[in-house]
Amino acid sequence: MQAQLNRILEEAKVQLDKAQDHAQLEEIRVKLLGKKGELTQILRGMGQLSPEERKETGALANKVRGEIEQLLGEKVEAVKKAAKAAQFKLEKIDVTEPGKPVNLGVKHPLTITMEEISKVFMNMGFSIVEGPEVETVFNNFDALNAGPNHPARDMTDTFYITDDVLLRTQTSPVQVRTLMKQKPPIKVISPGRCFRCDTPDATHSPMFHQIEGLVVDEGITMADLKGTLDSFAKQLFGPDTKTKFRPHHFPFTEPSAEVDVSCFKCGGKGCRVCKGSGWIEILGCGMVHPNVLKVGGLDTEKYTGFAFGMGVERVAMLKYGVDDIRLFYENDMRFINQFK
Repeated sequence: MQAQLNRILEEAKVQLDKAQDHAQLEEIRVKLLGKKGELTQILRGMGQLSPEERKETGALANKVRGEIEQLLGEKVEAVKKAAKAAQFKLEKIDVTEPGKPVNLGVKHPLTITMEEISKVFMNMGFSIVEGPEVETVFNNFDALNAGPNHPARDMTDTFYITDDVLLRTQTSPVQVRTLMKQKPPIKVISPGRCFRCDTPDATHSPMFHQIEGLVVDEGITMADLKGTLDSFAKQLFGPDTKTKFRPHHFPFTEPSAEVDVSCFKCGGKGCRVCKGSGWIEILGCGMVHPNVLKVGGLDTEKYTGFAFGMGVERVAMLKYGVDDIRLFYENDMRFINQFK
């Protein structure tokens, strides 16, 4: 039996030396040390030995088991290190290889347009103010001189949240908030999102962007308005741009006008962009109505002002030749990447 134990130890050394992976090591462990393993079978047969033989054989069996377990543990660690080294070799990085290209994002054309417009007015001394997109009916309509029967107040045109709260239909409510918070002189623009119940098509969207402007001080006249907008048009569209004012009606300005600029594609000769007229409408404007000034508690005999507002999408479509407003909201990178 002692000879068998020495044989098992020598065979274990040979088998462990040849083993290459964890599966082979586990197989050797079960074969030698498992419940039905060779060493276990010998230990179970020790009951037939004399007390003296049992003592010697037991000591030898424990020594053999200890050596096999030690050899097995060492071999397991060796196999782990070899596997890790092989993995490192497979996963090594060649730092001389070129890296994968990283696609950088670009600014959205509406962001570009809004920043360009804002920069022009900021260079003229305007400050930027903002207001909430969820507004009160008072700020959106009543304070802007739009009476209870004004068609813009219909549910077919406006997104109402409650009877007194809505999604603003224009950035003009920022005028009201500015007038109630700030005393003249006032010279601000307010870019932001607006919402109306429009069915999406090539020229309409239920969400769009506007930039509103407001100037209030003593002695402000229509000439100041015309000079400001003429300078704006020349800086945005080119020094040869001309402007034309056409009479119009807005409830919060009196007198009111719409402003056209000479077509920046054809120079006023007539083309597809301007539909042959040589002019392109870009914004609405006018002198601030006295009723609006009174909301801010201003003396209308002392103070006057002008306001203007333009659609950012419209300016962007005209400037970049985009013929469908929906392209701005589809997040198609093939479209947006053209504005790098």
